[in-house]
Amino acid sequence: MLTIKAPAKVNLTLEVLGKRPDGFHEVRSVLQTIDLYDTLYIEKGQGFTFQCHLPGWSAEKSLVSRVLSLLPADFKGGVAVKIEKNIPLMTGLGGDSSDAAALLKGLNDLYELNISDDNLHKMANELGSDVAFFIKGSTTLVEGRGEKLTLLPPLKKMWIVLVIPDVPIESGKTARMYAALPPSSYSDGVKTTQLVELIKKGETIESGLLCNAFEDIVLDMYPRLSYYIAGFIRSGVSAHVTGAGPGLFAIFDDKAQAENFHKICQDRRVTVHLVATV
Repeated sequence: MLTIKAPAKVNLTLEVLGKRPDGFHEVRSVLQTIDLYDTLYIEKGQGFTFQCHLPGWSAEKSLVSRVLSLLPADFKGGVAVKIEKNIPLMTGLGGDSSDAAALLKGLNDLYELNISDDNLHKMANELGSDVAFFIKGSTTLVEGRGEKLTLLPPLKKMWIVLVIPDVPIESGKTARMYAALPPSSYSDGVKTTQLVELIKKGETIESGLLCNAFEDIVLDMYPRLSYYIAGFIRSGVSAHVTGAGPGLFAIFDDKAQAENFHKICQDRRVTVHLVATV
């Protein structure tokens, strides 16, 4: 049996430059893996079975079931997969994409398929740009429609407080947000460029450079988020959306400050995680 940890991610920036001729959007984003993990237990078996006890999770709706369609045509094996979910579903943290990437890498190891990293990346990209990112993870510049990945120097260790809002979330959220994104939310990618330069120099990242094109759309779709963001503001902390939300995060270079804000959130009975960059 293989045991593989699948990390979550946050979008330090997510800029949308405009709509492409192929109907997708041109993006520039810096993605960062964090130490909030799902755990996959993968072993050879008869056929393909998936097990996960998290309410609301189903293999049919998950990308993990689509991994099997990417395997070589002559693949004859079977696999039993048990997923221990710790990353909240559909919150912009990339849990499902990370699980799919972990399964793809796990099958490659378990059955000694000898698929190169480049080909794993191409296969993962067929499932989604975030899946391709999770093949390697770490600190990465994402461009194009999400398929162009440039590994950056590892971000110096920082602490992140994740707040998971108590709002109803429907599947297809990301597609609806892109469809609703007005041209006024497009940008030139400068903030992402500036953040990349800071990371390359090993300097502390500036909270003012963190941005997300979906911030206004997320608030329109989930008005209750204003309540959570107000809590950040009262604590003197900047709130940021990760991915297509509605997950919120604050980033700190001081662990004690992160722990203090984490405790404030706990005292307010908010679903919260204290994590670090990896």
